[in-house]
Amino acid sequence: MHCPFCGAPDTRVIDSRLSVEGDKVRRRRECPQCNARFTTYEIAELVIAPVLKRDGRRESFREEKLRTGLLRALEKRPVGAERIEEAILRIKNRARASGERELSSQRIGEWVMDELRNLDQVAYVRFASVYRSFQDVNAFREEIERLQQAPDAADAG
Repeated sequence: MHCPFCGAPDTRVIDSRLSVEGDKVRRRRECPQCNARFTTYEIAELVIAPVLKRDGRRESFREEKLRTGLLRALEKRPVGAERIEEAILRIKNRARASGERELSSQRIGEWVMDELRNLDQVAYVRFASVYRSFQDVNAFREEIERLQQAPDAADAG
């Protein structure tokens, strides 16, 4: 790391400590040229691949958009904020772990439906009706029948 005081190309680390939160490393550094000391912080950069939309556009993964979709489906449903945040974290972890250069919006939508199926079946059907563009009551009926035939994961969570 370059010295911020004299611009020397190399500095040495004299002390490293993990932050209280455990999400960054605090390093005390010293410049061998001017003997100045300064502190740097190192944090992990966890990048999620860009999202490929149905119309071919690409956009950055936006956690807030994910949260909005989940909250809209879960509106007036008895699901606590902590469980919603845990679902968001699981989706983000799946996105990071995918190793893909880009993620399709359809794949993310399927992950959201997986989470909603486990959180609240009514919210799941709400989201699925928009996501899968149900055209009539029969499409709703078919989705509900599929949900009823699947092992009841909502009771396990």
